[in-house]
Amino acid sequence: MRKIFLSIAVVSTAFAFAQKKEVAAAVKAVDAGDLAAAQSQISAAESVIGDKTYLLEPALLEQYYYAKGLSLLKAGKNSEGAAYLAKMSDLGKNKIYTGRDNSKNRVYFVGKAEADKSGIQGLKEETYTPTLSSKIGNTINPMIEKANKTAMDAYSAKNYATAAPKFKEVYDLLKAGGQDNKQYLYYSALNYALADKKTEAIDIYSDLIQSGFTGVQTTYSATNKKTGELEPMDKVTWDLNKKLGATSEYSDFKTHTSPSIELELYETNAALLVEAGRTDEALKLIEAGIKKFPSSAKLTELQGTAYYKSGKMDEFVANLKVLTQKNPNDANNWYNLGVLQSKDPATTADAEASYKRAVELKPDFAQAWQNLTYLTMGDDAKAIDDYNAARKAGKTEQANKIIEARRARLAAALPYAEKWYENDQQSLDAVSLLKGLYMSNKKEAKFQEFKAKEAAMQAAGK
Repeated sequence: MRKIFLSIAVVSTAFAFAQKKEVAAAVKAVDAGDLAAAQSQISAAESVIGDKTYLLEPALLEQYYYAKGLSLLKAGKNSEGAAYLAKMSDLGKNKIYTGRDNSKNRVYFVGKAEADKSGIQGLKEETYTPTLSSKIGNTINPMIEKANKTAMDAYSAKNYATAAPKFKEVYDLLKAGGQDNKQYLYYSALNYALADKKTEAIDIYSDLIQSGFTGVQTTYSATNKKTGELEPMDKVTWDLNKKLGATSEYSDFKTHTSPSIELELYETNAALLVEAGRTDEALKLIEAGIKKFPSSAKLTELQGTAYYKSGKMDEFVANLKVLTQKNPNDANNWYNLGVLQSKDPATTADAEASYKRAVELKPDFAQAWQNLTYLTMGDDAKAIDDYNAARKAGKTEQANKIIEARRARLAAALPYAEKWYENDQQSLDAVSLLKGLYMSNKKEAKFQEFKAKEAAMQAAGK
């Protein structure tokens, strides 16, 4: 018996025919309200298609999204159904890139990103106009109202975990009907962030940033001459009535443009990425954000945090220097810079200047006074060891120089230690150190006072 070999072209044609037949049957079933039949046909199509929806021509892909989305909605799976229906709109908003893959299959990629991801060369640009959006209005309009009410009620009740997916559902349903209102997508991201669902929030914030969304909206209104009330209008109606002049039923035409929230999107998403430990992604986003908003101290601060968490200490120090330039009145930045500078003997003087700037801006900054105290004292244990070694070796002059330099440092550190204690009087460390400094500086009364304070605090368990 001879074997029968089917060419790739024949197999591909049969494959496409089966898809069309099953998807068309699913559309017919869902329109007829036969949910079971629709789901059966969709399952049959998906068993062949798998994740290779790029093999479906745009008209067939739209039918698949339509049947799949409506069947999910009718099964009560609103969020999933809305997401599929929203994809119908993408077919009209994106270029379709078509050509053939290595197996000679005709391919259709929706959007340049998907086309580039495929690696297929020589794809041609085409456009497609969706035809089924008008058929879903009666189905989705009541769902939009219901989902929006649920989202708003949940948000008002601070039930952010419920509000977030519902706002996403509103966005998807609106998009399915041809209205791409990303303000609802923003509401979804915001509520996911408030619910501490970082992964979901990051995904949506990233999509918003990549789409170029800024949140800028212009609204139109005019005063009804009969009622005297200010009424909102769409732009077409507003323009028409304004052109009518005195013959119009409206007067006092007004517009309001909301401010951009693009910087907020970058700052919030960067913060979420840093908190989630995704520092490489955060740094990439922050770099792009700083190019757009170079004066943003928040992005620079987040950049420093990301550097610190990823162990890039040189970059962290450089970042803090930039941050102190952008926001020179932030005491914490100067303090953090001082901490890092104090770790390197070559930048001790810089650390001292940074700490002094911190306490100048925030006089009650106890930690800065503490660090300034210890920085001024230097390595006191080493100084004592060096003194003892020189004395035992008979190097009296050297020993005297060491002890005199130590006394000078302790005298210089005393006022800083007093400031430390003044702003943190419950610190046993501050009390103990002051006791020793008063003794070294021959202030007997103060030494006795703080010796008694130390004993009392130790007895009280502080």
